Amino acid sequence: MTTQYENLATLELWNDFFKVTPAELPAERQMRARRMSGFIRGTVLPAAQAPELAAPAPAPAPEAANDGSAPVPAPSKKTAPQVAREWVPAQWGFIPPQAKSVKDANLRAPKLLVALNETVSTTQAFRDAWLAGQRCIIPMQAFYVDDVRTGTAIPTRIARVDGQPMGAAGVWSRWTDPETGAELLSYAILTLNANSHALMRRYGPQGAERRMPAILGEGTYDAWLTTRQEKAREFMRAYPANWLLANPLEHKKDKKPKGLFD
Repeated sequence: MTTQYENLATLELWNDFFKVTPAELPAERQMRARRMSGFIRGTVLPAAQAPELAAPAPAPAPEAANDGSAPVPAPSKKTAPQVAREWVPAQWGFIPPQAKSVKDANLRAPKLLVALNETVSTTQAFRDAWLAGQRCIIPMQAFYVDDVRTGTAIPTRIARVDGQPMGAAGVWSRWTDPETGAELLSYAILTLNANSHALMRRYGPQGAERRMPAILGEGTYDAWLTTRQEKAREFMRAYPANWLLANPLEHKKDKKPKGLFD
């Protein structure tokens, strides 16, 4: 289970890879339970608000058929909807609507860092958010897992081979404190079974199911955020093992990657 991930280092990375710009960098570079960062959500723009695209060159007029009938117009192509992405500050650690108090919310959140792809639509904590289409993207530079194959847990950093950021699928929630009326947004990372994954099957507790974040393809971000609920699972697939790089942090001094807490 992923209980730690690394935020992006600069605002430029958010803009370049996710087309959003937080007002400021999240205070926490190294993310753990109940720390504040955020997620990306999207809304489909009405046609009147969608950015205007350059008009395509007119197609040549089709020739009339030999029988003298009128020319048949070429079929029009359906354009993809325009999506507005929004960066939303939020807590990592999902707070379900059932939380009755701040104390209850604080107890639940560390246990709800991740949601299983297979059961997110039926698990009580996540069901309402999933059915309401409250899907999001969590930008990350890397995530961390433990390698216990030697009998000692060795923290291991998993990142893309090319060093570029990743966008993990997630679900988000809006919880209202019944005593003060204050709202808190929170999120969980969606995970997939990784028992057959060439890289991720190496990590995790002995005898336990292997899991990995559902890392989205870069070209699917807008579709993931706005697709119909019954189609959403089609976007969650295991990220190719040869596109990921694992670096063990074997020494104590390495367990605090440079700059993460500075």
